[in-house]
Amino acid sequence: MKVLMFYELAEDGLKRVPVHMANHLARVREFHGRGVMLMAGPYGVPPVGALGVFTSRAAAEEFARDDPFMLNGVVGRCTFHEWNEHLA
Repeated sequence: MKVLMFYELAEDGLKRVPVHMANHLARVREFHGRGVMLMAGPYGVPPVGALGVFTSRAAAEEFARDDPFMLNGVVGRCTFHEWNEHLA
């Protein structure tokens, strides 16, 4: 089982992205390097949110807790969902 983390942009979040992107990406690289974040990225055109795939809820919550996007108003809402992935 994996855990999906969904970020929904705050109303004015998109304009805040450039200021915090470098620190956010450093956090993404850290968690990916630890092997607990499998993939992540924005969705929508223009972006309306982002999705992260984690190996555990604890890792997803740890990531979100101190992510610069969460701390600086880029993200308006964050949710976590268990995902029982299947391969055909």
